[in-house]
Amino acid sequence: MLEFPLWKKIWLWGLTLVAVAAAMPSLFNATSFEWPEALPSPQVNLGLDLAGGSHLLLEAEAEDIRAQRLENMEETVRSIMRNAEPRIRIGDVSTADERLSFLLNEASDVDRARGLLEPQLQGQNLVREWDLTVVDGQRMVLTPTDSGLDSALNDAMESATEVVRRRIDELGTREPTIIRQGDTRIVVQVPGLEDPEALKALLGQTAQLEFKLVDTNALITNVEAGIAPPGSQIFPYAADSPRAGQFEAVKRLGGIRGDSLTNAQAGVNPETNENIVSIQFDGPGGQKFAKLSTENVGQRFAIILDGEVLSAPVFEEPILGGAAQISGSFTPDSANTLAISLRSGALPVPLTVIEERTVSAELGQDSIERGMIAMLIGSLAVIALMIATYGRFGIYATVALLFNVLILLGLMAGLNTTLTLPGIAGFVLTVGAAVDANVLINERIREERKRGRRVVAAIENGYKEASRAIYDANITNFIAGVLLFLFGSGPVRGFAVVLIIGLVTSVFTALTLTRMWAAGWLRKTRPSDVNI
Repeated sequence: MLEFPLWKKIWLWGLTLVAVAAAMPSLFNATSFEWPEALPSPQVNLGLDLAGGSHLLLEAEAEDIRAQRLENMEETVRSIMRNAEPRIRIGDVSTADERLSFLLNEASDVDRARGLLEPQLQGQNLVREWDLTVVDGQRMVLTPTDSGLDSALNDAMESATEVVRRRIDELGTREPTIIRQGDTRIVVQVPGLEDPEALKALLGQTAQLEFKLVDTNALITNVEAGIAPPGSQIFPYAADSPRAGQFEAVKRLGGIRGDSLTNAQAGVNPETNENIVSIQFDGPGGQKFAKLSTENVGQRFAIILDGEVLSAPVFEEPILGGAAQISGSFTPDSANTLAISLRSGALPVPLTVIEERTVSAELGQDSIERGMIAMLIGSLAVIALMIATYGRFGIYATVALLFNVLILLGLMAGLNTTLTLPGIAGFVLTVGAAVDANVLINERIREERKRGRRVVAAIENGYKEASRAIYDANITNFIAGVLLFLFGSGPVRGFAVVLIIGLVTSVFTALTLTRMWAAGWLRKTRPSDVNI
């Protein structure tokens, strides 16, 4: 057990020094020294409580998802019936009571309509999303199932979480924390961003972009009174639009949504010198937009963003190629924010900020300093006690403790993990675990010497017997750390990460490095006794 051939020593020292080297950039940046840019610089990212930043709690309304599903199903039904051969004529379409119903003009079309709709009622994972019933012989009623609603809500929140993550990545921030909380909430923590207003503006914008034809038959008096003609709906103009306070009637179905965008960039129109957002559709979206513009040359269309009309220009000519421009009294900042929102995708459901708080960088720095002071005081006290109690083996334990901290920091930097204030507590706990392992080893060696064993046999048996207790204790703690990581969130997971990595480094430094040093000392000096 004390045999360490040359190749093994080289391997252990190489592994140790690589991990220590990975910790150097983080240590340099924690001081006034700067790490050379030409060298690799893996770093430990600081969490919100250490670096300062913004914390937001977002919530979605399940009712919005239900309303959107009804509208999507209505458009699907109309399209299926219109494209059927021969066409199935329907009327008296209603979405009252959170269900979709429509009347077939001919009772003989019931079976054919049912056959066409059945494939649309089954969602993913064999979940039936809609129940179809026939009332009074000719009226078909589609009712969303509870399982379908739950599946839609889960899909919407998963998509919303990913959209939020893409938008924050566009800001250039490092290691944001974005996690779901419950069924309808998302927690967002962005270290280093102390002004939450820009973040709120970015995340609060649903960015649901729509192009809809203006209903030219709507009476102005009715539109101003909020009365929409059948098949149309009314939207207000945006507050910063030249027509703010006015309304526009648009056709409810048949438009184009912005979910087929592939790119969006803020820019300036060279002819009018106004801020614009240039957008690009994918292939199918570009074809649909080209068809809409070709069939409606001379007609007005409304550009609607999150329920507000930005502008309502005229199709002067067919717009081919899938490229278009959006104008609407933008400032450079608002145009850039909209471009980011459109590039990262529309939120499937509006999100409302229900909680926000800001942690200043000064408070974060104070937390770091206090945590480091606590760890330093504790480490110095432990080092003094270990050296006074175990002599040479106490020095081995002290050096191993130093390597343990550096290796832990290096591994965290290499894995690009985030350090939080509970993570510093995990560091302190790691120091305790490493010392505990060395105490077990040294006390076991001391017992073996009291039993009369020779130095080499005492040290060998001491490591062998103590390793069993060390492995048992650390495996138990490792399982606890994994469970904390899997089921915890935020600071709890930060603590768990440091705990898990720290347990591995503690066992490595306490059982492997100190044993290698002890073996080298025994081989070199061949002592007749050991003071321990």
